[in-house]
Amino acid sequence: MMINLVIFIYGIIFGSFYNVVGLRVPEKKSIVTPRSACSSCGHQLTPIELIPVISYFIQKGKCRGCGSRISPIYPTFELLTGILFAAAPYFTGWSGELVVALTLISLFMIITVSDIHYMIIPDKILIWFAGFFLLERIIWPLDPWWNSLLGALTGFLLLLVIAIISKGGMGFGDVKLYALIGFVLGFKLVLLSFFLSTLFGAVIGGLAMLLKIVKRQQPIPFGPFIAAGTLVAYFYGNELINLYLQILS
Repeated sequence: MMINLVIFIYGIIFGSFYNVVGLRVPEKKSIVTPRSACSSCGHQLTPIELIPVISYFIQKGKCRGCGSRISPIYPTFELLTGILFAAAPYFTGWSGELVVALTLISLFMIITVSDIHYMIIPDKILIWFAGFFLLERIIWPLDPWWNSLLGALTGFLLLLVIAIISKGGMGFGDVKLYALIGFVLGFKLVLLSFFLSTLFGAVIGGLAMLLKIVKRQQPIPFGPFIAAGTLVAYFYGNELINLYLQILS
């Protein structure tokens, strides 16, 4: 239990950093300098104001410099990263696959922030994580090992065809992302990931339009739905596939 608490704390700390990466990389800014500051008044955040989650509630969701409202997205993503980090060992066990799971969660936290704010999945982020995943799948390969290559090819071609048919409805950032997802998950689970991502997007997007949260022609970032669908497929995929086959039989 204590080790999970430690992982949770590390998760919210990394979640704070992933917020910075997701916001700065699309604008080609350094992720190290300058120090984090209020986007309204430029007030540089003190060490106390940089404490993940807690500082948001201490400041009552407002900047100490100008009193402007701080987006709740920041503590939400910090908490979500911590929860996912702490939950990962329950699915993977204390094995090498846990490293893959934490890397996958990290990727999704960054691209979700980026996609929500800018509707962009930066190539630089995908290239950076591709190096990690390549190394991890060499050390902890799927069974059989070529399942990663087949998954990458399937994810890439599937999204490429949709991007071409939709004529811009699907971004090429999503195409490259799904090649990476396929490499990590393999053939069967990348197909399940796409199905779940599309399902989540259709249901949540439909509800958002029904409730007039977004307009009918307004583009909706697909990255968060890819993240949700892929993590469900990664953690529960084999159980869902077995359940589906049992229903069919």
